[in-house]
Amino acid sequence: MTAYADLTAAAMTAAFAERSLSPVEVTRAVLERIDACEPVLNAMWTVDHDQALEAARASEDRWRRGAPLTVGAVSLDGVPITIKENIATRGMPMPLGTAVSDMTPRTEDAPPAARMREAGAVFLGRTTMPDFGMLSSGLSSFHRLARNPWNTAMNPGGSSAGAGAAGAAGYGPLHLGTDIGGSIRLPAAWCGLVGLKPSLGRVPIDPPFMGRAAGPMTRTITDAAMAMAVLSQPDGRDHMSLPPATIDWMDLDRDLKGLRVGLLMDAGCGMAVDPQVSDAVTAAAALFEQAGAVIRPIDPWMTPDLLQGLDDFWRTRAGLDVLALSPEQRARILPLVREWAESGLGRSGEDVWRSYGATVEIRRRTTQAMADLDLILSPISPNVSFPADWAYPADNDVTRAMQHIGFTAPFNIGEQPAISVPCGHDRNGVPIGLQIAGRRFDDLGVLRAARAWERIAPPARPWPVVTG
Repeated sequence: MTAYADLTAAAMTAAFAERSLSPVEVTRAVLERIDACEPVLNAMWTVDHDQALEAARASEDRWRRGAPLTVGAVSLDGVPITIKENIATRGMPMPLGTAVSDMTPRTEDAPPAARMREAGAVFLGRTTMPDFGMLSSGLSSFHRLARNPWNTAMNPGGSSAGAGAAGAAGYGPLHLGTDIGGSIRLPAAWCGLVGLKPSLGRVPIDPPFMGRAAGPMTRTITDAAMAMAVLSQPDGRDHMSLPPATIDWMDLDRDLKGLRVGLLMDAGCGMAVDPQVSDAVTAAAALFEQAGAVIRPIDPWMTPDLLQGLDDFWRTRAGLDVLALSPEQRARILPLVREWAESGLGRSGEDVWRSYGATVEIRRRTTQAMADLDLILSPISPNVSFPADWAYPADNDVTRAMQHIGFTAPFNIGEQPAISVPCGHDRNGVPIGLQIAGRRFDDLGVLRAARAWERIAPPARPWPVVTG
């Protein structure tokens, strides 16, 4: 039965339509997988067996009556999903990965969860994250340490840490994450998943913020596209959302011939690129070129000062959030996160304005870098896997907290879509991610390029099997 847990969303819904498989069978199989793996992975904050099976039975009835819920031509009715804990769901608290969060149950679903519930997806539970989402790690003052299914001594990445681990372990085919500097793409890379950060506003989210996006983490491009068909539906609560657009998300079959593709191998800031990463990404670029893309190496547009300005801006924002807590609450925050946040306090207005100015310049430069390109290929992160109990790829050094996001963060601030797809493994057996970024609003173009990569990529390794 547990083999059902590894089915894609596309395969599940096709089987539901044929009545060769039911949502209840699939949901039971996925819950069985979760129960077997969670003692090791710690990817889930909550798992609600009863609610999941109740939703699965309702979906089973709809499929039997020939009336599944659909969005256009796409149905996710009966597909099991997990939701990152900072995406509110009705009747559940939203702890934000920290021991000091308000644990009052939320009265309504946030937009991504609302769209999935309306589509009939089966909510399995909530995935874990680090304190306030401020680490690229599964380290948390509230949760047990999340681990990478490919090598449980290693980190799954973050901040969508639990979502990454859940996807690699087969906790169903679809996982919702959020990303403000790489928090979907980083764990997707190290867990071997597809992780899409859409254009800013393409997927309504609440609360919205500069660079913040919600998106799918899946095993296949088709499943990511199916999720986008649902997630991109409008919601007036996001005042930064894009106007509704008619996009055929399943129109994925385009070749790479003639596409103008920049190859960015130096972020211009942060950590040096590990040779294992550069080898994997340049090999992927060569396959793009063989498939007809026009590859052109490009120079970095980020600088250490721009990355530091972005880091400082985020520190001040986080510092104010921490300052609003009582002394007793502040003492319970993960010490590294508190140190990072409080380092942003006490700065002059002029200094904060300069930090904000860095974000504006990042946006300008990222847009300009793509002016005569269709896509940019790059590493997701310059580093390979790192120990599970580290806060950052640079160990626990708060001064280097953001030294690994030079490739990912510009596309948050620039508002362009960017996706992580697997392109190799490091010496620890942990996956390496290739980033495919596109022009602002061209989310479908990025998915099409990722689908083309899926067809030409070297054969994938079998998914890891985790035992307690």
